[in-house]
Amino acid sequence: FFFFFFPFDKRLQTKTMKVSQLKQYEVVGRKFPTKTDANPKLYKMTIFADNVTVAKSRFWYFLSQLRKMKKSTGQILNIKEVHEKYTGGIRNYGIWLRYDSRSGTHNMYREYRELTLAAAVTALYREMASRHRCRGRSIQVIRTDVIQSKDLIKPYSKQFLNSNIKFPLPHRRVPSQFKNAGKFQAFRPCTFQG
Repeated sequence: FFFFFFPFDKRLQTKTMKVSQLKQYEVVGRKFPTKTDANPKLYKMTIFADNVTVAKSRFWYFLSQLRKMKKSTGQILNIKEVHEKYTGGIRNYGIWLRYDSRSGTHNMYREYRELTLAAAVTALYREMASRHRCRGRSIQVIRTDVIQSKDLIKPYSKQFLNSNIKFPLPHRRVPSQFKNAGKFQAFRPCTFQG
């Protein structure tokens, strides 16, 4: 019998287990100029992706569905990451999307309360994966918009509009419990303050 020992590589673990926040990219591309069409039409898309490479790939994927173009017949002129100007407060984001399930293609509208649009789209991808078992590759974000509080539709978004909303803190440790605490104690801390 032969036993093979493969050393465990921590770098592989961090790459595969990394959960990243999506970023918002603005990609501009066009067909290669030819003799017949010296100045081809420009196409601009907002793409949500992990990095620039994935953003370029998604750009060509969507553009090939809309126009008779692909990566080998076109060029990307500009790609830049879009940063929010104001991230100091929560906003309501409405997202219109299309996704492919096991049974067909569906349109959907969802609402999220986040600091940035990229964070809202990240939350969308996570929720679609958990609630609908939907893969990221089968989600197409059609449109996004900042929604005023009075225009919210979904009850899970409306519940946060109450100005007197309170969040209970049932289990807490008081700072006095940390002061003279050693590693081991004869009693458990009392965390219920009800």
